Amino acid sequence: MKTRILIETLTGHCAALREQLAPLAEHPTLTPRFDRQLFRCRSAKMGDYLQEAEHNLAALCSAVDAGETEKVAWLAEHLVNQMAALSREAATWQLRSHDSAHLYSGRLHRQLLQHQEYERRLVEMCQQRRQQWRDAQQFDTQQRLAREVTALEGRLSRCREALDKIERRIARRTR
Repeated sequence: MKTRILIETLTGHCAALREQLAPLAEHPTLTPRFDRQLFRCRSAKMGDYLQEAEHNLAALCSAVDAGETEKVAWLAEHLVNQMAALSREAATWQLRSHDSAHLYSGRLHRQLLQHQEYERRLVEMCQQRRQQWRDAQQFDTQQRLAREVTALEGRLSRCREALDKIERRIARRTR
């Protein structure tokens, strides 16, 4: 009984974490973020770490079904640690704007990180305005919010174009 509640709680936290990490799941970092004992993954993308945590959640569910209590205890603790690390990383993402100062092309990497942060914030703002638009009752409010969503989508597309340009410049320098 307690294991089912644990699994339901962890599944809920994992879903919330997926939503929290969605804007930055595909943004590459300059170096792997986590200790090898915490994650096997050595990726530079947060989404890959989240996938590993979700894989461990599936392994936990199968261990519960198989009745392997020691494995359940270890996987549950490990999964909680992974989810806490991912949550901390998502919360401190904004503090990593000067992550690449030691690199030759540090200025470009700083620009890349800055534009990735702009993109993340624009995506959040766009989602908020869309939700407000759906919830709006008055016609003039709906029109205003529709204009704001359109403007934000334009800014987001220009931001993504700038990101592509910066990524191409970095790729040219590293060839």
